[in-house]
Formats: sequence, structure tokens, C-alpha cells
Amino acid sequence: MGALVTLELPAGAPQLDLPWIITFGPLDDDEEWEPVVCGPYERPHALALAQHVVADEDLMAVVEPLLPATSLDQIRAEIANAQDLAAQEADEIDDVLDDDTDDDEHDHDHDHDDHIAEAPSAAELKAGFARISARLTGS
Repeated sequence: MGALVTLELPAGAPQLDLPWIITFGPLDDDEEWEPVVCGPYERPHALALAQHVVADEDLMAVVEPLLPATSLDQIRAEIANAQDLAAQEADEIDDVLDDDTDDDEHDHDHDHDDHIAEAPSAAELKAGFARISARLTGS
């Protein structure tokens, strides 16, 4: 069984409406091969597809929103934001390690849900592509 990693977002988060991609890669650090990126999909479709693939394979699947950036400034701002978040997370990890506590609230491992959604059909995926296209083009 593989691992599935995704963002835990609150209901109504704007990222939920973005297109989502799945990056499949090796679960074991000893394996070396280029990751495979699939998508874009709507989030429920991406999660269902990733769950089905990792259920049968020793793979890592990362499901994340695809940001349709339309300017260099927007891309740079997103990179800076990601760097800031990584630095904050590193500080939080250091704080947890310094506290030397075993607190389950800091466990962010999202390897596997107990329920695997039904895999979407080709027709459902194509309908999702159309909805994503409409959102991206403002149609």
C-alpha cells in the first residue's frame, strides 16, 4: 500500500475550486525514477484516482491544487509564500522537537483514508475537464 498526501482545507476554501494535479513518485528513497504528473482534475476526482493507484502500489501520490498564475509577480508571490510557509513549518517542527513531547496534533501524515471513493469514469473526468476549463477562462 502506498501513501497519499494532500492539503487539508476547510470547507469553502478558494483552493477547492482550482484544478488539482496528482504527482506519483516512488515511496522508497532507494527507487529513482521521474515522477509522473497527471491532471488537471477536480479535487474529488484527483483524490479518488490517487487513492485507487496507491491502494495497489507502493507509490507516493501528492494531490495539490494547480495555480493558474497569469503574471510573473503572481508566480513570485506564490514562491515567496511557499518559502515562508516552509520556514514557519520548520520552526514549528523545531519547537515540537525542543518540547520533546509526543503530541498527536502535530502528526500531519495523511497516508490513507479508511474510505476510498469510487474511481471516476472517463465521462466524469471529461465533464470535470470542461468545468475546469470554464472556470479558468471565465466562461
